[in-house]
Amino acid sequence: MKRLDYLEPKNVFAFFEEICSIPHGSGNTAALGNYCVEFAKKRKLFCFQDDSGNVIIKKPASPGYETASPVILQGHLDMVLEQLPGNTLDMHHQGLVLGVDGDWLHANGTTLGGDDGIAVAYMLALLDGSYAHPPLECVFTVDEEIGLLGAEALQVSELQGRYLINLDSEEEGIFTVGCAGGLTGECRLPIKRTSQKGRIFTLTLDGLKGGHSGAEIHKERGNALKLLGRLLARLDQTLSFGLISMEGGRVENAIPSQAVISLLLDEEDENLLLDEVALYQEILRHELKASDGQVRLAVKKEETGEAQVLEPGSKALVIYLLQMLPNGVQKRSVELQGLVQTSCNLGIARISKEELTLTYSIRSSVETEKMACSDQVQLCVEFLGGTYEAHGIYPGWEYEKNSHLQEIMIEEYRRLYGKEPQVIAIHAGLECGIFSSRIPGLQCVSIGPDMQDIHSGKERLSISSTGRVWEFLLAVLKKLKD
Repeated sequence: MKRLDYLEPKNVFAFFEEICSIPHGSGNTAALGNYCVEFAKKRKLFCFQDDSGNVIIKKPASPGYETASPVILQGHLDMVLEQLPGNTLDMHHQGLVLGVDGDWLHANGTTLGGDDGIAVAYMLALLDGSYAHPPLECVFTVDEEIGLLGAEALQVSELQGRYLINLDSEEEGIFTVGCAGGLTGECRLPIKRTSQKGRIFTLTLDGLKGGHSGAEIHKERGNALKLLGRLLARLDQTLSFGLISMEGGRVENAIPSQAVISLLLDEEDENLLLDEVALYQEILRHELKASDGQVRLAVKKEETGEAQVLEPGSKALVIYLLQMLPNGVQKRSVELQGLVQTSCNLGIARISKEELTLTYSIRSSVETEKMACSDQVQLCVEFLGGTYEAHGIYPGWEYEKNSHLQEIMIEEYRRLYGKEPQVIAIHAGLECGIFSSRIPGLQCVSIGPDMQDIHSGKERLSISSTGRVWEFLLAVLKKLKD
């Protein structure tokens, strides 16, 4: 038997397990997209795949729903690849190792991809089964996690539906009806190197919780890249060292939980380095005690010899940039209590032989603030002689008060569970913004089962919540007869 055969709903978890066996990180979704195409061919369903890899599968209405308007169901094929320190799974080529802990499904030491593999599983289960529903248009987009690139490239002329249920939310009972727009900012700063002799030390900062840069940016969790940049600035005031390398973060929309720098310095300064690192670790544990109390700073002594380090001028520019670039919540909404309005996340940093590269995720529910934050990063980088490029720019999704789809979904939720759902706008980006900007009159609602710690190696998905959301989705589709 398969590991998940005993979980309910069986058809949903059967498809989810197959999805987890296929590597499908952002930029590597071809295999999963082809799996969906073959699924449709075997069932003789209409299927369209565009040049970007997006897939649309259509299923005719069930008996009695022939005159109903089509309903679009939508989720994305790609997942964020994150791992806990020490995990050796090759996520680009190997399937996930699944585990169950009570009500929670997880992958051992890696992201689970419940965001958004569960949407794919829901849609495949609907397309495979016999349920009451209007004509279905199931949309599987690529590369959502790196800037909603698939949705941006999709030709919506293939879609006739005017109701869209997005399945990319992570809290049961919460209906998302608006979201922030965003973009990805790529920074490049040229560096020069020189040869220097001494002892190499590797400094690793980890133990941070990380998480989703939209859904969890308000929790003020530590950013490993910014924290190491601050450490470099502190060390630069107390001892002489050469900076060899820096590396941290995997994707721009995940708060980096780990980063590594390599330094070269005289062996006689080793104790001073160790003292400074120990002091800084205590400072961080105090400052982050409410959000990241387990932060760690480890020093590993490497070989003695000659290494190519950054020239003093380049080192100074790198330290300045890491210190001065904005990060985290920039502004909170005055109108909607608790909503982050504008934020930026430094998600990736690499020092290669010739340049420092930094990758940002910038979000705002106010278009002009989004671009102003991007301009701030650009000005800082270009002032120091670097270059900046914004791409993957996507619009926000404005709240629509008078929505028939919302009304039906709220009524069905009340009927099934005897309570009110929460109706909210969020700071994280959703593809609904792109669809609603291109399909006139489109009504959208985003739902999903309970998940925790998405975009991190501790991600997990509630089994019981997955079942309830499935039950709710079937009830809503059954209601959409007119």
